[in-house]
Amino acid sequence: MNRFLQRGVLWAILGCFGAASLGSAAEAPASFPVGGLTFKRPEKWTWVETASPMRKAQLAVPGLDGKAPGEVVFFHFGPNNGGGVKANVDRWLGQFQEKGEALKSKVEEVTVRGQTITFVRAHGTYLSGMPGGPRTPMPDTTLLGAIVPSAEGAVFLRFTGPGALGTASEAAFRQLAESAIP
Repeated sequence: MNRFLQRGVLWAILGCFGAASLGSAAEAPASFPVGGLTFKRPEKWTWVETASPMRKAQLAVPGLDGKAPGEVVFFHFGPNNGGGVKANVDRWLGQFQEKGEALKSKVEEVTVRGQTITFVRAHGTYLSGMPGGPRTPMPDTTLLGAIVPSAEGAVFLRFTGPGALGTASEAAFRQLAESAIP
C-alpha cells in the first residue's frame, strides 16, 4: 500500500473510531463553557459528544474536498493542574517523530484583551496514541495548540489533522481560542 493511501486509510479509520467511540454528534451549541470560559464554535465545525472525562469538549473539523477530517479537543484540569505552559508545549511537540529543527514548529504568545494566549503550531509525523502505549505514525499531520488562561486554571485546546486542513483551519482555530477572552 503506498504511503498516501496508508495515511488516508489511517485518518479514515481514526475518524470512524472517534465517531463511534464518542457517540453521535449532539445538537451543536453555538457557544459552550470549558474551565470558566465560554468558547464560540466555528459554524462549520461539528459538536461531538465526548466519552472521556479528560476531554471537556470536542469538535470535528470537516476535511477538505472530502478528505480526512481533523479534531479539536479541549482539556481543563483545574487550578494549578495540567502542568504549566512550557510543560504542555513540550508535551505537544514531543508527540512528533521529528525533533528540534526537523520539526516544523512555532510557539508564540499573543495578548488578547489583556490576557496572554500561547499558540503552538507543529507539522510533521504525529505519533498518535496514549502516552506510554503503542504509537501510530501519521505523516503530514498538523497540530495547532492554544493555552488559554482562566481563573479556574488554563484551558488547553488541541487540533490535529492532515497538514493542508491544519493550514486552512488555523485562522478559525485562533478565533476559537480568542473568543473565550472577555
